[in-house]
Amino acid sequence: MLRSNKEKQHELEFVCIEELVPEDHLLRKVDKHIDFSFITDKVRPLYCENNGRPSIDPVVLFKMMFIGYLFGIRSERQLEKEIRVNA
Repeated sequence: MLRSNKEKQHELEFVCIEELVPEDHLLRKVDKHIDFSFITDKVRPLYCENNGRPSIDPVVLFKMMFIGYLFGIRSERQLEKEIRVNA
């Protein structure tokens, strides 16, 4: 149906993130078999508890770098762009 720009969208669509990623995707397998919680304990001494800006979650940062390695993305800028667009 052709609509003009004057009509605004009044409908909502709910999407489950789980439905967007295929069941056999490599990252699902990685997430299932690797527990990344050890990273927080490893890096805790490197962060100040009461001073400075809030940090990026070290687990998220590690997972980003791991994805870059798995998919051959060498540039951190390109990696950030890929994650923003495809995640």
